[in-house]
Amino acid sequence: MKCYQPRKIVLEQSIQSLPMVRGILENIPGIPVAVIDDPHQIVNEILQTPDPITEGKRILLLARQKGHFFKSCPGTQRHLCCGYKILNTANNCDLDCTYCILQGYFTNPLMLVYVNIDDLFRELHQLLTQHPRRFYRIGTGELTDSLTLEPLTGYGAHLIKFFARYDNAIIELKTKSVFIDSLLDLQHNQRTVISWSLNSESISRTEESLSPTIDERLHAARRCQAEGYRLGFHFDPMIYTDNWETGYRAVVEKLFSVIVPDRIAWISLGALRYPPYLDSIIRQRHPASKIVTGEFFPGIDGKLRYFKHIRIEMFKKMLEIIRTYSEEVFVYLCMESDEVWRRAFGWSPGNMATLSRLLDQRVMDV
Repeated sequence: MKCYQPRKIVLEQSIQSLPMVRGILENIPGIPVAVIDDPHQIVNEILQTPDPITEGKRILLLARQKGHFFKSCPGTQRHLCCGYKILNTANNCDLDCTYCILQGYFTNPLMLVYVNIDDLFRELHQLLTQHPRRFYRIGTGELTDSLTLEPLTGYGAHLIKFFARYDNAIIELKTKSVFIDSLLDLQHNQRTVISWSLNSESISRTEESLSPTIDERLHAARRCQAEGYRLGFHFDPMIYTDNWETGYRAVVEKLFSVIVPDRIAWISLGALRYPPYLDSIIRQRHPASKIVTGEFFPGIDGKLRYFKHIRIEMFKKMLEIIRTYSEEVFVYLCMESDEVWRRAFGWSPGNMATLSRLLDQRVMDV
């Protein structure tokens, strides 16, 4: 997998002297750099192109986060949320998976990295020290892939070293990439979970074609396991096809052939879901994709979802497959109702607080 190479780098005037900016420019020499006072002009220019999503990914914007880095996951009404907290270090992703919700999420289509990392650390330190008895599960993989820009930014390594100093939080780095070299040989003190998004190999080839293969992701996970990291795996979004069970079973088998169950913090399952406006974007940008031809209906949250019986079938069978390899690994559903939990798993945490506590317990004392 080749590291992301922008066509152009754009800097906000006020951040030129920041250490992370200097490091990024040293890591990708030879790329044209423009220093600007206000990025809105270049954003507006990109928005006028025939395919602003593709064009935007070719430009790397280094900027200052003027608001808060830390926020709660918005969750979904009448669905069980895991109580996750989000650390917004960057926006957008170069992997361009067909189903990616980020395609229609941002008004700024550029690859954006927030480089005022000292402000991020001050914000986190204040939060974690003011509430020492509260435990925080925090992740960076909601608005970007946590490690796809790691060779340029070193963000993952910086975060691992920071969180190693605190007992009341963990950072989850969620990725499809294999850029883990900077994470090896670090003193992480079990305060980091490195997680990979997985899918069936056929879906990976057709819908995640710019991402590393499943074998490459699992090889990277195995290397992190050897460094003592806890690992997570997210089968999300699971995509329903005629032979879905065969494809996912093969990946679960590969997973447990290289990863020790005791090192797995959690496995999540989630079915394909997306807002209605994304349908036309997928059809236009990825005309060969078949994912939009499934049996969908609008859910309570307005997102298009597979019919309930399909989701229950997939989750129930996946749990059975996982349990043939481990009875102890914690498996949970992402953004599903209490009813779906009970019909697929035979039990339910019942509410967000319980699910959050169960996940916290997986990593709180290790």
